[in-house]
Amino acid sequence: MKMRRDMLHRDGRPRGSKRAWRKLGLVLGLALVVGWGGWLQPHDEPPAATAAPPTATATQPAWQPGPVQAPLAAAPAGPGAPAAPRIPRYAGFRDQHPPAEVREVADWAVDSGDHGAHAFAIVDKKNARVWLFDAQGVLVQQTPALLGAAVGDDAVPGIGEKPLAEVLPGEKTTPAGRFVAEPGVNSHGEDIVWVSYDLAVSMHRVRPLVKSERRLQRLASSTPLDNRISFGCINLPVAFYEKVFAPMVHSVGAIIYVLPETRSVREQFGSYDVPRSAQRRGAATPAA
Repeated sequence: MKMRRDMLHRDGRPRGSKRAWRKLGLVLGLALVVGWGGWLQPHDEPPAATAAPPTATATQPAWQPGPVQAPLAAAPAGPGAPAAPRIPRYAGFRDQHPPAEVREVADWAVDSGDHGAHAFAIVDKKNARVWLFDAQGVLVQQTPALLGAAVGDDAVPGIGEKPLAEVLPGEKTTPAGRFVAEPGVNSHGEDIVWVSYDLAVSMHRVRPLVKSERRLQRLASSTPLDNRISFGCINLPVAFYEKVFAPMVHSVGAIIYVLPETRSVREQFGSYDVPRSAQRRGAATPAA
């Protein structure tokens, strides 16, 4: 816009009173400050609380609450912070007092979950006994057993293919290790539980077929010294096999831990000790 020449001073400044120009300058200054304040305000600030919410339309449905979120897990402890205590799990021995190696392997199996959802049996060759636990790790029953005549933990290669008449005295071992029980039958059609089909080692009823072997008397004796008589199989009392062991294997399956006698259980299984508190040493507590 052009100004008339009679409204300007000779130096080009507009004519008018100083007061009027001061008012005009004050108004322009206030406008400038307000304008700059609005420009400097953050643009991601939420609207005022008194603002009315937008009205829902057919294309914009009203807001609905979302699903309730589970609380977040606590953040992991930082460096140097104490870790949360781990709760150990134990096998339940009821009122029984097992040898140290039986207790360690049973507790380790339960604490580590090595037996899975199956029952498990521990064959203690040194003491010629079998300890049977249910799938929760609670002792069901323990019983004497007959074992391989020879001391040793390793089967001779190809022993499963040998006729019994050709098995040498030093080869009649019950091999140590972890085995998965498998129901089966022997060459006579009798039901058995295979410890290892390839090694021809099974758990079955005691068979007093050879009178001179006195197998029933050996089972009933109070010492394990005369319980080494078999070719390697584990002979069990008839009632225990038929009423307890075989039904459990058929219902939930079983893991068989045959303890070694020439090396440690930790070398054999990689087991570990599960420390028990003083109040639990006398009576073991089952897994949760």
